[in-house]
Amino acid sequence: MSPLNLTVHAAATSTVIEVVGELDYATASELRELITSLTLQSGEHLVLDLGGMSFCDSSGLTALIIAHNHTQAVGAGLVLRAVPAHTRRVLRTVGLDQIFVISSDSDAATA
Repeated sequence: MSPLNLTVHAAATSTVIEVVGELDYATASELRELITSLTLQSGEHLVLDLGGMSFCDSSGLTALIIAHNHTQAVGAGLVLRAVPAHTRRVLRTVGLDQIFVISSDSDAATA
């Protein structure tokens, strides 16, 4: 099991969280707690950069859904950036690709 590393930084009109490692039952609570602790403003974007994520299970998907719900509640947007192919396939299979904005372009995701 690899640890989960979360790095937060501000971009133009967004907050970016870089997710590196395994997002699973043992680590998903870290991301959930971080996301719900953020003070997001209406019109702002939360960008989850998943390029360094090596694994995502159902607990990880739940954390992504919590991120979506949190941003929607305050009128902010959510963008998933650099989603690994295996996770993109799962999102498509369960229909979550229909509710998430998924971007492979780092400039577009933080603009």
